[in-house]
Amino acid sequence: MELLTALPRLKHTDSGNFFLIAGPCAIEGEQMAFEIAGRVREICDRLEIPYIFKGSYRKANRSKRDSFTGIGDEKALRILQAIGAHFDVPVTTDIHSDPEAAMAAAYVDILQIPAFLCRQTSLLAAAAQTGKVVNIKKGQFVSPEAMQFAREKVLEAGNPNAWLTERGTTFGYQDLIVDFRGIPVMQAFGGPVVLDCTHSLQQPNQSSGVTGGRPALIETIARAGVAVGVDGLFIETHPNPAAAKSDGANMLPLDRLEALLDRLVKIRRAIRTEA
Repeated sequence: MELLTALPRLKHTDSGNFFLIAGPCAIEGEQMAFEIAGRVREICDRLEIPYIFKGSYRKANRSKRDSFTGIGDEKALRILQAIGAHFDVPVTTDIHSDPEAAMAAAYVDILQIPAFLCRQTSLLAAAAQTGKVVNIKKGQFVSPEAMQFAREKVLEAGNPNAWLTERGTTFGYQDLIVDFRGIPVMQAFGGPVVLDCTHSLQQPNQSSGVTGGRPALIETIARAGVAVGVDGLFIETHPNPAAAKSDGANMLPLDRLEALLDRLVKIRRAIRTEA
């Protein structure tokens, strides 16, 4: 896709594959982050999948006051920057307030707008004004059709590089559901559309104060997304999700990623052949 040219470090863009945004929920330390980035980069090179490393430098939206929020902003951002340079891949992180846009933009290639903040006009404008790619997650409370207005806020700030990410819609109090009709709806706006295969399976608002998830269904969500022609997939992964400091309940174990991507590439190839 033409808009992917805004990321010169993105490899395999002529392969015809979906692109992959993958990494841990949060940067927990340098060794863990490098382990994940190296393994995913290796898999993606073999399968010719364009790869973007993801890691949150700070977790601002937590259920409980004592939940893990990060190892320190500058320390985590420097790890993200080092991963981009070492593995020669684009990197992304989420931001939560206007001043964070310029701060994070000094270290990463893509600024991610969290779903709960997708309507925050000043945040979208601040992200756009950095000149970085802006990836806006669709709010759990927002229709696909309404996301055109979030995207327009970025475009009107002078930045053409606006992406949208589907991550499920609130269903009752403690579940999410993905309406796959939303993918072509959002693609019609003109930019890449990503499917967040892990956060779509969250089970928020648990009585324990810790978000749950259904990681056994990650492949189901990913297969359906590839089948309907989504441009990119977002998958959080960790060597040991049970020990992860954030969102372990819905992350994919790192050792299961390669087999999943193998199957997804075959689906993508079949869809392209039919087309």
